[in-house]
Amino acid sequence: MLDIEPLLARVQKPARYAGGEWNAVRKDWDKAAVRVAFAFPDVYEVGMSYLGLQILYHLVNSREDALMERVFAPWVDMEGEMRRRGVPLFTLESRRPVRDFDILAFTLQYELTFTNVLNMLDLAGLPLRAAARGPGHPLVVAGGPCAFNPEPLADFVDLFVIGEGEEVLGELLDLYLELGGRRGDRQLFLRRAASIPGVYVPSLYRVLYRDDGAVSRVEPVAAGVPPRVTKRVVRRFDGAPFPTRPVVPYLGVVHDRGMLEIQRGCTRGCRFCQAGMIYRPVREKHPDTLLRQAAELIKNTGYEELSLVSLSTADYSRVRELVRSLLDSFEGMGVSVSLPSLRVDAFSVDLAREVQRVRRSTLTFAPEAGTQRLRDVINKGVTEEDLLGAAAAAFAAGWTAIKLYFMIGLPTETDEDLESIAALSRRVLARGKEMGVPPKRLKVTVSVSSFVPKSHTPFQWEPQAEMEELVRRQGYLRRRLREKGLEFRWHGAEASFLEAALARGDRRLGRALEEAWRLGCRFDGWSECFDFARWREAFARAGLDPACYAYRRYSYEDVLPWDHIDAGVSREYLIREHRRALAGLTTPDCREGRCPGCGLCPTLEIEPEIGG
Repeated sequence: MLDIEPLLARVQKPARYAGGEWNAVRKDWDKAAVRVAFAFPDVYEVGMSYLGLQILYHLVNSREDALMERVFAPWVDMEGEMRRRGVPLFTLESRRPVRDFDILAFTLQYELTFTNVLNMLDLAGLPLRAAARGPGHPLVVAGGPCAFNPEPLADFVDLFVIGEGEEVLGELLDLYLELGGRRGDRQLFLRRAASIPGVYVPSLYRVLYRDDGAVSRVEPVAAGVPPRVTKRVVRRFDGAPFPTRPVVPYLGVVHDRGMLEIQRGCTRGCRFCQAGMIYRPVREKHPDTLLRQAAELIKNTGYEELSLVSLSTADYSRVRELVRSLLDSFEGMGVSVSLPSLRVDAFSVDLAREVQRVRRSTLTFAPEAGTQRLRDVINKGVTEEDLLGAAAAAFAAGWTAIKLYFMIGLPTETDEDLESIAALSRRVLARGKEMGVPPKRLKVTVSVSSFVPKSHTPFQWEPQAEMEELVRRQGYLRRRLREKGLEFRWHGAEASFLEAALARGDRRLGRALEEAWRLGCRFDGWSECFDFARWREAFARAGLDPACYAYRRYSYEDVLPWDHIDAGVSREYLIREHRRALAGLTTPDCREGRCPGCGLCPTLEIEPEIGG
């Protein structure tokens, strides 16, 4: 065990590194045949809010032959102390160096954490590049939504898990033990692992490029390696492993509450939304399963709030029945129920009102675009009447603050669409005044992000709007939203540009990532740490132009850098949805009846699982 006590007295929030939380699992190191360090490449407060960490932690530690411990990216003050004192990256449970583990497993939730992945490898004392690591080093594994375009990190990761980790991780651990664990042949393990559905081993593929720099093809370099890697999906979601004794953090985290996953997947079909594509199909848990898990969760944690987690909680088929049963179960215990994701409709507001013993200060609605034309382009399925009706219901129920979430830079957007964002926001504010909300308390926050084209979506062929144009549009809205009661917030265009370049990147971007890390880039998703000038220098040193990635408009005939990764939805479906978008045609949710033909259910031989 490393002695880190001298460091803790010298950093902000030492509880980030102390460990020993309630329900943390400390297993006998010598009795575990395989040891996994789960790495979240951001600070403790962000990582401990990620339900996937708790699920995989529970899954691995439920095995008698395995253990999993946690490690998070140290904040800049802690990194400085560690480097000055020669302390390597360590896990919270045992304070052992990460390099002592058999497997180092990263989750990739956000492209702007990629430099943190490299920094954590270096702090652990590991070679950055997979080709430089050998038998004495842990295997570096990565998964999560960003793994659906793994190429920017391909040179640094031994293997990627594509899809839902609960389905794959156990098979990887079994294979690792079968082949002798750390004493086994590393290359043999990788070759065998590549035959497991949902596992992508970058070193077993080569990327060929055209004269203009575009990807020509990605092909296997060894026999038996599949040309495409298809995502893994939990087929029996109601019976999937779920942690009812999650680790309870010592300090306040982003989502400091019990999390109950009620369904997975979304079929609303928003054309910009990667999560809505890669997490298909919809699978629900039965209400009886959820009531049992909720009771155990509260008993084992002491949380006073239970959050019903999914991409669209109000779409759960028996949500009102579930909410009432939970409220009845916890009556008198001081436990509230919260809904983190709401539809833009009065039903969702009524549901939110029902679950809140003490009303929340703010409700969030996401119309995404200002005009109906553009909402149809993105297939949002929300009308102005829906939004104004939801706002009226919220104000009538006692809410005084509402947050509206929009995107700018969406395909086909014009200044008319921007003007409509401002007009719609003012109409919501006016609705609050009409409902008698006291002017001093009435507040409508308009939050605007920039569209980032993501892989495996109908908009994957679209370019991002150029930075200068995004800045102009932000300024336009800022001027149009100057009114008492309105507050305008926006995301930096430079960070969105970098996110787009990394989200659409190919394997050559690894050079720029490494240069950026060497120039000191860390925590690029944090405004106080983001340094765009360093990134510009990194791309220049790597001989790459990030605009070629962010601003490129692909044709349907182009080979995309991620085409060898199969998210289940067919290319034909994405092309059809892209064409419908440009024609302004909407596609209904498949749960409402007609199948839109995304191709996932037949491909995976799985039916949507509804908790009935």
